Amino acid sequence: MATNPFHLAWFLQGSSVQAWGEPWTGHIGTTWEQPALFLDMARSLERACFDYILLEDSSYVGESFGGSTEIYLKKAIAVPRQDPSVVAALMTQVTSRIGIVPTFGTYAYHPYLLARLMATLDQVSAGRAGWNAVTGSSDFAAMNFGMPGMPEHDLRYDMADEYMEVVRGLWGSWEPGAMIADRKSGDLIDHTKVHAVNYSGKYFKTRGPLNSGPSPQGRPVIAQAGGSPRGRRFAAAHADTIVVNAKGIDAMRAYRDDVHKHMIAQGRKPSDCKVLYLINPILGETMEEALERKKKRECMAQANIQERLAHFGKVTNIDFGKFDLDKPLPDDVTTNGHQLNLEQFRTLAGGRSIRQTMASFNAVDLSIDLCGTCDSVAARMGEVMQEVGGDGFLFSMPNVNRRTLAEIEDGLVPALQDRGLVRKAYEHKHFRENLLAY
Repeated sequence: MATNPFHLAWFLQGSSVQAWGEPWTGHIGTTWEQPALFLDMARSLERACFDYILLEDSSYVGESFGGSTEIYLKKAIAVPRQDPSVVAALMTQVTSRIGIVPTFGTYAYHPYLLARLMATLDQVSAGRAGWNAVTGSSDFAAMNFGMPGMPEHDLRYDMADEYMEVVRGLWGSWEPGAMIADRKSGDLIDHTKVHAVNYSGKYFKTRGPLNSGPSPQGRPVIAQAGGSPRGRRFAAAHADTIVVNAKGIDAMRAYRDDVHKHMIAQGRKPSDCKVLYLINPILGETMEEALERKKKRECMAQANIQERLAHFGKVTNIDFGKFDLDKPLPDDVTTNGHQLNLEQFRTLAGGRSIRQTMASFNAVDLSIDLCGTCDSVAARMGEVMQEVGGDGFLFSMPNVNRRTLAEIEDGLVPALQDRGLVRKAYEHKHFRENLLAY
């Protein structure tokens, strides 16, 4: 058993329609505009003492499959998507400890706007806001903001490095103690502790200071999902927590070791950044029930190959609709999108056809296969975390429903708590302090 508990978080795939066309969907097709499911989710995961909920996002309607929006719209593939800042703000108002982490692209927000938005979210949440910093990957998204397309992959990270320098400067434009609220003198702010930034870089320029006031945490928690070599260096430089989809224990350990090397090279302590691995556990009251549910999920994945290729094409900018699905993916296909996803696909393929590969690619498991009773899955999570060396897991069910939430909150988490693997209560008030508690 691990000497310290590990961390739990949830990777929510978008903040709108969930589980469309699946069992236990309820009336999501007509009720999705109201955030009741997500507010229930925030309350549920806070009761389970999760560190945070990350709200994944995209700002465009996919059309990578067959050069059309048809399959994306008909099958609700990442559309509609509501603005995560609104949903995140509402989540903070029904919770008091869990971190709330919306996704915002550095290509879509001027640094001043993002710094002000996140400082405000940190204020209204009493120090529980995080930002999932992404550089963007889709030309369609870029076009929505007046750009001809996305910059080249590594250049996006070069730009994002400067972006992070700007927003950190803006968050730091208010010194600790700047808010004095002196009723006798009538002074609210000590003007000597609020400073202009006057940043002028290669890609960004801003004057500052922020007019929104200080962030309770000093700055919001930064989440990142750097998978490529350049993305890992970016995450190691800036992230407080990293989202990882590494296949198997050896790959999980290798990723963590690699990021830690980059952190040390940049003068950071590895303990200051928590690496969380994506998982998608399948639970049953008995092993037989869990295996049956896994079989059904595999069958559903195989029956929806086109939908899954459409989704995969959305994140890699590849139109799989133009290939013969019964032949391997041509060797000359590259991406300016998520490079690690394409690399994992090719590794899994091993010469197999696109259809055969996609039938098993991310069908039911992510970093590790977790299938069984709550107790057996809890035990396996403990074993894996001990072998990898930390820091925790990020649940990533393709779609969320209340049944799934209940199974995690009332089934799996108590089994983890009974083994001393996760916390039973929050240690601190602020998000970063809970993340760094162990």
